[in-house]
Amino acid sequence: MLTAFTAGLLLITVSELGDKTFFIGVILAMRYSRKLVFIGVGGALAAMTILSVIFGRVVSFLPEIYLKYGEIVLFLGFGIKLLYEASKMPESGSEIEVINEAKEAVYKADLQRKSKSPLAIFIEAFTLTFIAEWGDRTQIATIALAARYNPVGVAAGAVLGHIICTAIAVIGGKLIAGRISERQLSFIGGCLFLIFGILAAIQGL
Repeated sequence: MLTAFTAGLLLITVSELGDKTFFIGVILAMRYSRKLVFIGVGGALAAMTILSVIFGRVVSFLPEIYLKYGEIVLFLGFGIKLLYEASKMPESGSEIEVINEAKEAVYKADLQRKSKSPLAIFIEAFTLTFIAEWGDRTQIATIALAARYNPVGVAAGAVLGHIICTAIAVIGGKLIAGRISERQLSFIGGCLFLIFGILAAIQGL
């Protein structure tokens, strides 16, 4: 269980910092109640994590050989992809595109919702985050982890990782947003995915 918890915590924390959902939290927290934004964003990420873990347990009923090779391919594939993307990013300013995507998502949501009641703010934060996270590499990684490791440990580690990232975004995101290097985070994330892929290959052998 400790291995599952640690894997979920590390992968989520490193992958989510500087991600689109991170900047959605930053932008919303600059406009509305930080408490409401934190609950909305954190709730969406927790819900997505639980769904991913459940789906991972369903996938775990597949033949063991498919799970082993699937996990290896996924982690190594994500690792190589992230390292390649990091190598193509400039030394600075690589997060601008992600920030612009987050701003555009929030702007469109603001046009659709004229009412800014507490419930409306919560729904906006929850919906924007849930949609942005759907199909993200962290969701797929959570599914892969839950298929092979203790689901409770994976869920606890992943949810804690999301809460940490959400808290950073909502409380101090404005101060650190310009200091986050997506290039460095992508490189670290790529190395982390490769490590888990290699561990999965060793365990498979």
